Amino acid sequence: MSRPPFSPTRRFVLGGLLAGAATPLWAEAPATSLLPRRRGDGGAVRAEPQSAGQLVEAAKLGGAVGFIVADAVTGAVIEARDADQAMPPASVLKSVTAAFALDRLGPVHRFQTRVLRRGPVVQGVVQGDLILAGGGDPVLDTDMLGDLAAKLAAQGIRGATGRLLVWGGALPLLPRIDGEQPDFVGYNPAVAGLNLNFNRVHFEWRRAGADWRLTMDARAERFVPEVHMASVRIATRARPLFTYEGDGGADRWTVASEALGKGGARWLPVRHPALYAGDVFRTLVAAQGIALPAPEVIESLPDGAELLARHDSPVLEGILKDMLKHSTNLTAEVAGMSASQAASLRASALAMQEWARLRHGMSAHFVDHSGLGGQSRISPADMVRLLGDVQASALPGLLKNHGMRDDKGQIIKGHPVQVHAKTGTLNFVSSLAGYIAPPGGRRLAFAIFAADTARRAALPPEAREQPAGGLDYQKRARRLQAALITRWATLHG
Repeated sequence: MSRPPFSPTRRFVLGGLLAGAATPLWAEAPATSLLPRRRGDGGAVRAEPQSAGQLVEAAKLGGAVGFIVADAVTGAVIEARDADQAMPPASVLKSVTAAFALDRLGPVHRFQTRVLRRGPVVQGVVQGDLILAGGGDPVLDTDMLGDLAAKLAAQGIRGATGRLLVWGGALPLLPRIDGEQPDFVGYNPAVAGLNLNFNRVHFEWRRAGADWRLTMDARAERFVPEVHMASVRIATRARPLFTYEGDGGADRWTVASEALGKGGARWLPVRHPALYAGDVFRTLVAAQGIALPAPEVIESLPDGAELLARHDSPVLEGILKDMLKHSTNLTAEVAGMSASQAASLRASALAMQEWARLRHGMSAHFVDHSGLGGQSRISPADMVRLLGDVQASALPGLLKNHGMRDDKGQIIKGHPVQVHAKTGTLNFVSSLAGYIAPPGGRRLAFAIFAADTARRAALPPEAREQPAGGLDYQKRARRLQAALITRWATLHG
């Protein structure tokens, strides 16, 4: 198989650094150097900013820091440090997943959610079962499901003599994306072929006299239906904050009384996504005058089912752009598993890993598609190799405008240099990869990975949502990223 136009091998990366040792353009520059005089400087010589090595040392992150910046078109390496060291990519992995999904599915792919019937319709009543069948849509929400219910009502459907069946078997069922995360975090939901509201349920509590009023709903912009398959009760304790039981196919939570205060709200993950969607759908069709029994989950679609109505998702390109902007884990897993059509998350991650090796020459290790699992590994050099290879695809235009940042990590408004990149954050892991485009200068591809894996591994489960020192680590890592990008844009744009 021929190598793509941009695909610097490890030898090329190292060779580029060695060959450029005689000029600051290709290797780490000295701490100070003479720059051309500017009019009004009075002949003074300005000192060059700190070298990349000095910036890394000043960040005091601990663990490992690796980076590389290269000409995005030619692949010529400009500056690097430990660029071949494989490190956790965190959510930067979503960029790889987006490239994989675009390649396998195409940018205009759409996911379909269908309502099927088994039996004829007589005077508005289906003579048999009604089936809600998912097609993997990762962005299906309650409003869209409500519109699907309205389509049934518009056809004159009033009920069914049989069951309400729900099917989520278009993709493998994952009870959670990563088993090392706390049970209650909304960014680690179940994933299936039928997903709703990113498989999260809205839990709200309000003080009511000496007690609290608790609600669980599936809210969107227009509809706020109550949820019956998930419930929560108060437990008299301080810790843990939540406990979970998947009792009888439903989600049962307890919440610590001492954590409630006067009131609040948060999204909790759903572990039975098909049942959740069926529960909400039943409420929505009831509002349209369609009476259906409680939903039942089925493992496979029955033969002979005919289409009544369907909802088509937005095109994949738009879905991926939102995924990269908001770093949505469920969308990444759905996109990756839909692209691979593998029978499990592990098999799907391996399929993407093999695709990355064959298509882009990457020596990476993937355990999922979102980067939530801390065991995935990519080297900065491999990440930049992929960024160079995919420039003709839709991916570069989907990356978020990261902006140039000041030494506090704040976006510098109106800065002429454009930075489009994907961030990644795990406990004591921080990553950033994308493109730098100075006005009139050459486009650069870069990857910056930082990880203190020993510190991350030492965290007990109860400390993983907000570990001591975690926020400070991220702030210092982001300041380092901003300083490196400023250096590259200033010296090598």
